[in-house]
Amino acid sequence: MLDEQMKQAILTRVSRIPIVDTLRMSFDEFDEGYCKATMPRQACYDGVYQSLHGGLLMTLADSIACFAIMTRTGPDETLTTTDMNIRFLAPCLTDVTAIASVIKLGRTLCPVSVDLADARGRKVAVAQVTYIRLPREPAHSKTRA
Repeated sequence: MLDEQMKQAILTRVSRIPIVDTLRMSFDEFDEGYCKATMPRQACYDGVYQSLHGGLLMTLADSIACFAIMTRTGPDETLTTTDMNIRFLAPCLTDVTAIASVIKLGRTLCPVSVDLADARGRKVAVAQVTYIRLPREPAHSKTRA
């Protein structure tokens, strides 16, 4: 079970990520190795067939995977995506809910599975996202040698 202090630290961190605000993501649940979030369907983000654009479903899956990892590492871990794949199953014509579960928290690589469902609970896509844990970069000096 994830404690309230860790949840708040993660929410504080993710609230500073511009795409979270742009896509109006809301967070329904955080638990250890788990994140559930919802993104409203906005017509301005529809693709060719008047359904939520697949690239935005990928963006949601990528973001939620990272947030699920943060529940295990803390919000200050330096992470970046190494690869991801997504299988689109149906057009998304409503708000979308993403559920991410960490498959393994490795020393270096962290694969995460993500299920995306519409407001009726119908799966619209499944994804697997792998993140790499990076060493902290040293602070950049403001002076040049």
